[in-house]
Amino acid sequence: MSTSPRKRPASEALVAGGVVVLLIAIIGLVFLSGAGSALYPPKAATIQAEEVSKLYNIVFAIAVAIFIAVEGLIVWSILRYRRRPDDVDLPPQTHGNNLVEALWTLIPTVIVLYLFAISWQTLNTVDYTSFANGQQPDIQIHVLAGQFQWQFEYLDSNGKHLATQTKPLGEGGGMAVPVGKKVYVTLSSGDVIHAWYVPRFLFKRDVIPGVTNHFEFTVDPTEAGQTFHGQCAELCGTGHNAMHFDVIAMTPADYDAWLAQLVVTANATQPPPPSGTPTLQLAAKNIQFEATDLTAPANSPFVIEFKNDDPATITHDVQIRDSSGAVLQTQDTIPGGSSANYQYTPLAAGTYTFFCSVHSNMTGTLTVK
Repeated sequence: MSTSPRKRPASEALVAGGVVVLLIAIIGLVFLSGAGSALYPPKAATIQAEEVSKLYNIVFAIAVAIFIAVEGLIVWSILRYRRRPDDVDLPPQTHGNNLVEALWTLIPTVIVLYLFAISWQTLNTVDYTSFANGQQPDIQIHVLAGQFQWQFEYLDSNGKHLATQTKPLGEGGGMAVPVGKKVYVTLSSGDVIHAWYVPRFLFKRDVIPGVTNHFEFTVDPTEAGQTFHGQCAELCGTGHNAMHFDVIAMTPADYDAWLAQLVVTANATQPPPPSGTPTLQLAAKNIQFEATDLTAPANSPFVIEFKNDDPATITHDVQIRDSSGAVLQTQDTIPGGSSANYQYTPLAAGTYTFFCSVHSNMTGTLTVK
């Protein structure tokens, strides 16, 4: 003997609908409270990043809609088809439903094709470069990555060298760019794989030895005066965590003045040290100082004639700190294949440490007496 299926009360549909409303309310509260910001990328700072952000918003909205629909159907199914004490017979069994099967095939297919189309469009926008389309970018910068520092070589419209910024961050350092201008960047590495990454650009590109990668970006004009922090996003060795850089957004006028000063500084001749100043010899090769003990006179200026014999992408400097670890005197880094006469002010008698700020393993003892 079988019994006809008993109708479920309409209140069950209301409960299921209430659960969906509750899910939407919870999601809304999460975002209104600010906690939802962790689910979103940083605010886009470039035209290209804005396109990535729009794509993210669309994908996220579709994901939320699917989540709410699936969770709502699960709750409704639990309430609608739960077993009751007086349910002694199996409910009517359904085997196959052409309409439902067509829908659950068609809807995901349409969603995937739509996501493919907008992702392809965004990728083309992000990968667009002026040169590939027979145009000329406004600015050209060649970025050199090496364990464990960045250098930024500024080029003219013909790709010729103008000046190199060897300080990747901090006061007087960083990669300066003008807002509202097309900046074309090429990337190269002389050692291992690195990755150029600025969170607010929503972009990362690998820097691969033997391969010159490239990309182009335009900083939003409203971001003038901002400094964007960047870093190497590919584990490249023991000093990877120190491989940071800044991108400084300037107005076109400020950028022109900054670049002109960089060119003047790069072409300036360092004044010679006073006659009779003691000169110490020091070289670096294979990311090591060739001497680990130096001696200088107390209470007298001195010079370290430093030669960097590593590849061009590997930069070094020679800084001095005391026994407490406080850095007393700093110098600008120089690229491989170059040399510099570092001038130091007088030090009191004692034992100090000279070191390379880029490579923590490069240290030596400076005895002042």
